[in-house]
Amino acid sequence: MTQPAVIRRVIPRPARELPDETARPGGMRFYLTTHKKHWLRETSVPLFLKSEHLASAVKPLRSIGRYAVDSGGFTELQRYGRWTRTPRQYVADLRRIWEHIGPYDWAAGQDWMCEDLIINGGTAGPLTFVGTRLSVAEHRRRTVHNFLELRSLAPELRIIPTLQGRTVPDYHACADLYESYGVDLRREPIVGLGSVCRLQSTAEGAAIVTAMAARGFQLHGFGFKTLGLAKVGHLLSSADSAAWSIHARNRPPMPGHTHKNCANCLPYALRWRARVLAGLLTSQEGSSHA
Repeated sequence: MTQPAVIRRVIPRPARELPDETARPGGMRFYLTTHKKHWLRETSVPLFLKSEHLASAVKPLRSIGRYAVDSGGFTELQRYGRWTRTPRQYVADLRRIWEHIGPYDWAAGQDWMCEDLIINGGTAGPLTFVGTRLSVAEHRRRTVHNFLELRSLAPELRIIPTLQGRTVPDYHACADLYESYGVDLRREPIVGLGSVCRLQSTAEGAAIVTAMAARGFQLHGFGFKTLGLAKVGHLLSSADSAAWSIHARNRPPMPGHTHKNCANCLPYALRWRARVLAGLLTSQEGSSHA
């Protein structure tokens, strides 16, 4: 990735957050992750979609609800070990999405995940990871520098900073690096928490979330599943999940549905989301009365 020629000490302007128009059980906004961009005009439930799917829209597709934009970093680094889109290209995509679909809550930056497979390469199921062969510290540095460049190129867009690392000290170091450049993460409406999705239900994952929440950050948990949400959902301002699709793929379709399974089915996704949030609200109420 091309780095900025000069990284200046600046205080980037935090993006203004939209007023909250949806119920947030436990204080957390929960986005359904999907590649079906037409869902934006079919449901007001918050959706999370990759920029590559949204930028390919030929005609205006006005959203009737909230949505956020995923940069697609996991796929980029998994396949190529680098970003193939420059920051300028990504900003152009984000501006086109805003124009054709409407204001999004926020867009993720072109961050560098720190999972072992991303860095060292290997296979996981059908996926082959080429590996970046870089250090965790270098991934953190590139993540922060990319955010500074994106915010410099498009200060009017709602591009969020993301924390990356593997251990609690790694995440503290990433937060400190942002602050060394004048970025006050406590003033940001949302701060992404990357590379935690595979750790979310573990004690280590919970420690990372707890440590970053204790610094006063409004956290978004990328790729959270039900176990992770049950453990640390109360510490997150928002989260996204595609777990509903995996859940549906391993089960028969809903009654009356003629497809093989409901892995791409909006009614199934909405029912799954409602059940997950109801379960979280019940567990939090139980904890408060214990």
